[in-house]
Amino acid sequence: MRYRGTLAGRITLVCLAVAGIAVIVAGFVAARLIRTTADNVLQTSLSAQADVVASQLDETGIGNRLGVGKVADVVRGQGISVVVRRAGGQPAGDAVSVQAVVKAGLGARHSERVVVAGAQYLVETRPIGTRGAAFGLVLPARNAETTQRALVRNILFALGIGLLVAAVAGFASGRLLGRPLRRAAAAAGSLRAGRRDVRVPVEGPREVAEVAGSLNSLADALAVSEARQRDFLLSVSHELRTPLTAVTGFAEAIADGVASGDDAQRAGQTIQREAQRLERLVTDLLELARLGADEFRLDVTTLDLGALLRDCAEVWQLRCARENVQLSVAAPATPVPVIADARRLHQVVDGLAENALRVTPAGAPMVFALSVSGSDAHLSVRDGGPGLAPEDYPVAFERGVLNARYRDRRPVGSGIGLALVHGLVTRMGGTLTAGPAPEGGAAFTITLPLAASTATVPLPRP
Repeated sequence: MRYRGTLAGRITLVCLAVAGIAVIVAGFVAARLIRTTADNVLQTSLSAQADVVASQLDETGIGNRLGVGKVADVVRGQGISVVVRRAGGQPAGDAVSVQAVVKAGLGARHSERVVVAGAQYLVETRPIGTRGAAFGLVLPARNAETTQRALVRNILFALGIGLLVAAVAGFASGRLLGRPLRRAAAAAGSLRAGRRDVRVPVEGPREVAEVAGSLNSLADALAVSEARQRDFLLSVSHELRTPLTAVTGFAEAIADGVASGDDAQRAGQTIQREAQRLERLVTDLLELARLGADEFRLDVTTLDLGALLRDCAEVWQLRCARENVQLSVAAPATPVPVIADARRLHQVVDGLAENALRVTPAGAPMVFALSVSGSDAHLSVRDGGPGLAPEDYPVAFERGVLNARYRDRRPVGSGIGLALVHGLVTRMGGTLTAGPAPEGGAAFTITLPLAASTATVPLPRP
């Protein structure tokens, strides 16, 4: 299995990636803003100083409060060069500053950024009086760049701290969010190992809590399913043991010569009867297993449900008469068309009738009833037996449940017959329900939708 990393690691990487992208974008934008803002601030500051100097100088360059030399000393202390032009004279100052001032335009009020010998300079020029005197202040742009670099370093340092905090926060968040998932993974491993008592606390974010809740539901479902499977296996084992015991005992009697003549014949008949019982049980098991498989086929067609019910009743009249059980049939005289598999539906009615006859005492009634309600047809098999407890009707079609609950109190089947007929009816698009019958026993009702067409096909004989 390929290693995919932990949730905490992924969250940390995502937080780092997001924070890193944010740092890069913020740094780029901040650098541009710092450069523009720093230039504007320095230019504004230089302009303000030029205005102050202009207010201190007269047309001759001799201030009424400060001389030009003292003014120059003040601004030079800030890295600013001063270029002065007296009335009728030439600009005086260092060569580079003079070139910068000349480019900016000495003699008028100017705020410029100029390039001299490949270097940039901020220049402020001011006229003095009306006789042509003027001065200029020159500040190398590298001073602004030094300030900018210092600001950028400080911002990048702050962004780096934020990146580190994002990494720590991402790792802590990943560990915190991943804790419930790690518990769920550990619980799933325990379930895979066979434990069914593990549960996961339902906590954390909604999605994580839903995972925990689903895992707990799965554990409950597995526990219930395995308990039913054990009960079903016990039920089937019990049903297999009875005929096998009879077959083995009578076969040994014949083999040892204990049974001979008429006794041997009766033993053979018993063996044959129990073998047929085993065959029916194995067939039911196979049918039940195939119900959930894709290869299970149904030959559905339109048929008359009333005709099928009367056909089944003909067979069961004889069997009920032998058990002194009175079978009655209630069905409409008109056709009741439904779409179903005739052979499988016959099998369903036979299964329900066999289940009813098994528990119906002598002298009690058994009823086949067919009715139509709206767009559905309802076929019921009712008996006058002891019925079921109210809480047993909802679980009547689960494999082996009724067998486990009633096998010590009344005749029961293998525990798979009702599950089989329920699966067959469901596959044919109908429903099968159980409830109390008016005759005092249980009623099992098949509900199928009516077919649009009344054309039917002949029913197969059982």
